[in-house]
Amino acid sequence: MKKTLQRPAGWPASLSTPVVSPIAPSVVYASTSPDELDSQYEGRETGYTYAREGHPNADVLAQRIDALEGATGGLVVGSGMAAVSAVLLGLCKTGDHVIGADQLYGRSLRMMAEDLPRLGIATSLVDATDATAVAEAIRPETRLVLIEVVSNPTIRIADLDAVAEVCAERGVLLVVDNTFTTPLGIRPFEHGADIVLHSVTKLLAGHSDATLGWVAAKDPALAERMRIFAVTTGMTPSPFDCWLAERGLATFALRYARAQDTSQRLADYLSGAEGVKRVLYPTRPDHPEAARAQSLLKGQGGHMVSFEIEGGRAAANAFAEAASGIAFAPTLGDVGTTLSHPASSSHRALTPEARAKMGVSEGFFRVSVGLEDPEALIACFADGLAAARGTA
Repeated sequence: MKKTLQRPAGWPASLSTPVVSPIAPSVVYASTSPDELDSQYEGRETGYTYAREGHPNADVLAQRIDALEGATGGLVVGSGMAAVSAVLLGLCKTGDHVIGADQLYGRSLRMMAEDLPRLGIATSLVDATDATAVAEAIRPETRLVLIEVVSNPTIRIADLDAVAEVCAERGVLLVVDNTFTTPLGIRPFEHGADIVLHSVTKLLAGHSDATLGWVAAKDPALAERMRIFAVTTGMTPSPFDCWLAERGLATFALRYARAQDTSQRLADYLSGAEGVKRVLYPTRPDHPEAARAQSLLKGQGGHMVSFEIEGGRAAANAFAEAASGIAFAPTLGDVGTTLSHPASSSHRALTPEARAKMGVSEGFFRVSVGLEDPEALIACFADGLAAARGTA
């Protein structure tokens, strides 16, 4: 028997090319010589070396999201919070000050409350719907402002254009988490953002089977700093997850349109349902920032609806249990509708007083609308509301 070395024989030659991106799970890429390796590390030639520093599936996915957001040089990382971390920890140092919207994803708030101060980075929270409040919070040492255009979970609309103007005037970076709104709702770079990030896990990938994040910066120097930090701290995305997310992006626009249409119908139903105290959806005329929502989002209400029912925790339990056709799960952006209770999930780390200040009560729910038949979905909510009323 012929003795062989343990090296791959190479990819089979083919006149044709695959119409679907192959999965490249290799952790290590071989070069021919030290000189060739140097040329890659020093940027004279393009190539892969070690998967923690980049791999084909991550680059293909990054380019797809770059095109959606009107960006270049975006970076895919292992989760949405990895993207947040690449910004807050990769660009800030001891002595800096960071401003965050007072309504952000719960883990972003927790990082600002616990981790940044532990590292000597001061933080402040402000109402992002009020650009004057943002301006008043800026200090000489302020490094950046982090906001969401549509807030999680209360669907408030940031004064994006005015906040961007304030940040530009004061020399402060504006970072926008565009996960909720998506690039089909708004492209923050076109409104003055310096950095945009996503939890790709959510509507972009869309099937609750891939955990990823994406971040891009206008300034290539900032993008490179975040890339180096992500590589050093091991924020590597899985090639398989990148492949799944790329596949999900193929139907993103179709899923967005269907979910948005159903969301509007659900919000209208809930607004007239017995036992519902309030409904928050951007295109409704009773939204607190209805005029701003129209100006910024141009009628794109998105796939997220929040509402509050009467009766507190007992009613909330009854509602979730009776609306049995809907997954009660702390996520969003799936093909199936999911129901989230922020007080017991995303914002459980906040005190009851802090949640109350945000408008998050025990009867407050956030809905990520999926692709179900609208009438069937509304019937599930009707069952839930009937059960909740029964606890009174």
